[in-house]
Amino acid sequence: MTESKRYFTGWEGQRLEAILAQCRELIEDPSYPTVKAWRADGGKVLGHFQVYFPEELAHASGMLPVRVCGGETDCVQAESLFGSYLCSVIKTSLDLALTGNLELDLFVTHPICDAARNLGGIWDRNLPYKGQILYLPQNPNSRFAAEYLTKEYRRVMRDIEAVTGHKITDDDLGASIAVYNRGRALMRELYRIRREAPWKVSWDESVTLTALAGFLPREEFNDLLATVLPMIEARKTRQQDKMRVVFEGGFCETPPMDMMQTVDRSCYVVDDDLFIGLRFILDDVSAEGDPVANLATAYIDHSSYSPVQHDARKPKEEMLLHRIQNAGAEAAILAAAKMCEPGLDEQVAYSQALDKNGIPYFVTEFEENQTTFDHLAIQLETFVENIMFDEADAGGLRVGQGGA
Repeated sequence: MTESKRYFTGWEGQRLEAILAQCRELIEDPSYPTVKAWRADGGKVLGHFQVYFPEELAHASGMLPVRVCGGETDCVQAESLFGSYLCSVIKTSLDLALTGNLELDLFVTHPICDAARNLGGIWDRNLPYKGQILYLPQNPNSRFAAEYLTKEYRRVMRDIEAVTGHKITDDDLGASIAVYNRGRALMRELYRIRREAPWKVSWDESVTLTALAGFLPREEFNDLLATVLPMIEARKTRQQDKMRVVFEGGFCETPPMDMMQTVDRSCYVVDDDLFIGLRFILDDVSAEGDPVANLATAYIDHSSYSPVQHDARKPKEEMLLHRIQNAGAEAAILAAAKMCEPGLDEQVAYSQALDKNGIPYFVTEFEENQTTFDHLAIQLETFVENIMFDEADAGGLRVGQGGA
């Protein structure tokens, strides 16, 4: 790949709506055309499963890091390798690889749940390249956590170097950290607009833009987002009288775009935890000293919260309350992917904290390939009306989502 090469083209010079339409078409294409084009140019690809992976490690060696997050597929091949009672994203991710839609040179997963822990071995046995596990620290509060994670990162780096044949230097990593720092800053700016002026960028539009960071070369993503953000700021759209809500529960599997549009019709989603792994590091990573240790320290001390990171300094209930307060939200949507044990477990703690603080919330579930949302629309409209018109006590209102 040459430094000036672009893999997502045709959007330059277009109006905002046209750019957003092209972006959505690209993220919903299960054949990953830009990744295929990268490989056709001789580039190597590292795929990583949810939630967080230090993509700088792959970038510094010239690999394209790709966030493996499922997609539209019938799962015929993957179904024969997994049990029935598993979340959708595990099976669709594997099926994309088995069918050749997503071609990789190295795959890394994490022990965020039993299914994800076993995914590495199944991937390794059924595909012609290495599948392995990156063991992020279960106890990030240990004084040895950063040292341990630094060694884990270096272990993964050896596999990356073996694939690319390129020895990663500190200068390589420092340059990659700078690129990713810019990308994280741009995504923080996108979410700032969401919080302050959600009528300028809808939930599904924001998620569409963020999703591109999962498979485009990061320099290319940065240039696109830097172009689009001023266009969003200048957008002439009228503010509507909608309730502001925070969506919590998309840390791994992502709700369908049509579901997001359904929610958007009833309220403004001013913050969420979708694609949180791409935004997991909250500040710039230091370029001074050992860059691998800096990445490890950033994960330990400067990261967001998640149901799959157990950090006593970041109690998830308090973090959710802070997210709601910081976004000026009036209510929360607590969601979970079907069959997601970590997500379903956290709903109990979240709902208790919201009840205690008198914050209304709506409970639902989703699946990435779900197509009908009529019941959700009716239930959500009822929830919103109960709060906005004060016709009933909406605190702790629990309603499920029909249709599959």
